Amino acid sequence: QVQLVESGGGLVQAGGSLRLSCSASGRAVGRYTIGWFRQASGKEREFVAALRLRDGNTSHADSVKGRFTISKDSDKNTIYLSMNSLKPEDTAVYYCGGDLDIRSLKRGFGSWGQGTQVTVSS
Repeated sequence: QVQLVESGGGLVQAGGSLRLSCSASGRAVGRYTIGWFRQASGKEREFVAALRLRDGNTSHADSVKGRFTISKDSDKNTIYLSMNSLKPEDTAVYYCGGDLDIRSLKRGFGSWGQGTQVTVSS
């Protein structure tokens, strides 16, 4: 099991940037994959990006590729989502989740943080 805490959400103008943080802890956390997901009002949860802690391998959804980047702090288990060129359609509650398998994580299993609101104004 892994414990996750998100931070860094807020209000930003279209075209701006924001960086979200996810602090991960727990037994065997180094073997987990951490993913960022978002859920806009009235819409289903959407995969954004994921990072496998054991080797740093990453993946990004096509909708954010080239604008968002997932990364990890070199000294601790903090996972970032750097968001650039933000659009109003990026507005959502952003969650980080952790599991041993990204496939399970994408199905909603694993451990999840409380979420952080990102609002992009036009």
